[in-house]
Amino acid sequence: MTEHQSRVGRENRKGPFDKEKLLQQNIRAAKRTLGETLIPRLTAHLKTLTRDFGFSIQAGEMQIINANWYVTHTGLLRLARRKRCRGIHVEAVDSLCDPAVNRFVLKATVFPSKESAGFVGYGDADPSNVSLLVRGAEMRIAETRAVNRALRKAYGIGICSVEEIGSNAGPTAGASDQRKFPPQNTNGNGNGNGGAGHKVRDRLCQIIRQHKLDPELVKAYAVDFCGTKALKDATREQVESFVQQLAEAAKKDRGALLCQLNSYAPPSQEVAG
Repeated sequence: MTEHQSRVGRENRKGPFDKEKLLQQNIRAAKRTLGETLIPRLTAHLKTLTRDFGFSIQAGEMQIINANWYVTHTGLLRLARRKRCRGIHVEAVDSLCDPAVNRFVLKATVFPSKESAGFVGYGDADPSNVSLLVRGAEMRIAETRAVNRALRKAYGIGICSVEEIGSNAGPTAGASDQRKFPPQNTNGNGNGNGGAGHKVRDRLCQIIRQHKLDPELVKAYAVDFCGTKALKDATREQVESFVQQLAEAAKKDRGALLCQLNSYAPPSQEVAG
């Protein structure tokens, strides 16, 4: 037996054990997130997702929102890499795009193997179905949604992805509110520039959706916390610190956090609990 064959044999014997170990890690992570015992439906679904696809909650590959499991873009890309995906092609559907109003529709084709004809998925985004925090990035959101949908088709994943969820997952806002959230800056301050900035922004969006917070009041709180005139003027470190503090406050006492957010509301506005 060659060294390579011996190593492969060890990996194959180790595989089932690793899946069971990952499952226990996922169950512990889910309980920490929910702060309660998992209901049987969620536990059974988590077991299937872990054993079939090897998704890890701690690695940010799955999230639970409104008592349902969702896969993330990170989880789908890592699965594609593990499965040795041959390639992903993305193109705009020009006839359905309207850049003047930030409406974009993209088509993604995933080729899981060399012989595959490809699995197609479409993704759309416009100001009505994206978070206030990512306004101005509709084309990138549409691309991510298209890729996610195509990957889910290619690998038989029945649950929706986090990025495909529209803004209805949290509080909605009217046209006047849209103007209060400027597009992500590119001046190098950090909160809207580069991969690290995107991760912080995505985590903030997830906290807002998960705990049903008002994004406008969260923004006002963030500006006050960072001590800047506008959120775009804050450094990435300031935003990261705020996001961490917000996550801890929401988990520890959501009611107290809502009261704090309510202090930033105009006299005629009240935060629903």
